[in-house]
Amino acid sequence: MTVTMEESGADSGKDDMRDGYVPSERRLERERHKHARARRATAIAAVSTLVTGVVLYLVVVNAPGWPRTKETFFDGQYAREAFPKVLEGLWLNVRLLLICGVLVLVLGMLIAIARTLPGPVFFPLRVLAAAYTDFFRGLPLIINLMIVVFGVPALRLQGVTVDPVLLGGTALTLTYSAYVAEVFRAGIESVHPSQRAAARSLGLTNRQALRYVVLPQAVRRQVPPLLNDLVSLQKDTGLVSIGGAIDAVRAADIIAQRSLNYTPYIVAGLVFVALTIPMTRFTDWVTARMDRQRAQGGSL
Repeated sequence: MTVTMEESGADSGKDDMRDGYVPSERRLERERHKHARARRATAIAAVSTLVTGVVLYLVVVNAPGWPRTKETFFDGQYAREAFPKVLEGLWLNVRLLLICGVLVLVLGMLIAIARTLPGPVFFPLRVLAAAYTDFFRGLPLIINLMIVVFGVPALRLQGVTVDPVLLGGTALTLTYSAYVAEVFRAGIESVHPSQRAAARSLGLTNRQALRYVVLPQAVRRQVPPLLNDLVSLQKDTGLVSIGGAIDAVRAADIIAQRSLNYTPYIVAGLVFVALTIPMTRFTDWVTARMDRQRAQGGSL
C-alpha cells in the first residue's frame, strides 16, 4: 500500500524525533518556504474572493432595474410570511425524498440485475429492462409527471389513487429508477469476471456469487454517483407541485399568486439549497475519500 507525501513526512519527522535526529537547516528552510507559500495562496484566494464579491454587489445594486427587482424578489415582509409555510411544505418534499429514494434504489437494482442476467433464456427480460431505461431516461421528467398526475385520474380506474402526492412520487420513482439502474449496471459490469469465476470455483451458485461477491463490490464503487442522483431527486421533488400537492414550492406559489410578489420563490429556493448543500458536501467527501483509497492502493 502506498502512502502520501504528507504521511511519509509526518512519519519520518516522528522517527527523527525518536532517534534524536536534528533536521538540517536546508530541510527547515524548505519547510518554512512551503508554509509561506500556503499562507500566500490562502491570502490571495481570500482577497480574490472579496474583490469578486464586491464587484458583483456593485454591478447588481447599480443596475437600472435593481430597486424594482429588490421590491419584487427580496421583500422582507413577504419573506417572513412565506418562511413558516414553506418549511411546513418542505416536510412533504423530505418524505418524498425518503420514500422515493428507497423505492428508486430497490427498483433500480432489480432492473440492473435484469439487464446483466446471462444466458439466452433471459433475453426477453434484458430487452424489457433496456427498453424501460431507454424510455424513462429519454422522457423529460416534467412530461412524465404530467402524464402520470393528470393522465391516470382521467382513466377513472377503480381502486387507483388520484392523490397527486402518490402519483407524483410514482413518476419520480419511474424516472429516477432508470438512471439509478444504469449506475448499478455500470458497477456490476466493472467487477472483473474473474471474481464471479472464483466464486463459482468455490461452490457458489450464480445467484450466490451475484449476491455475496459482485453486488457488494458494485454498490461500493458506485456510491458517489448514487448520492448525486439522490441530490437531484431532492430538488426534483418540488415538481410534484404541478399536480396541486402543497409542498414547499406550492406553498410559495400560493403566497406569490396572492400578493403578486415573488419573494416566496426566493425563500423556497434558499430552503432547498440549504437542504441540498449538506448532501452535496457529503457526496464530495465520500468521493474524495474513495479517490484517496484508490490512489493509495486500498480496497474499493
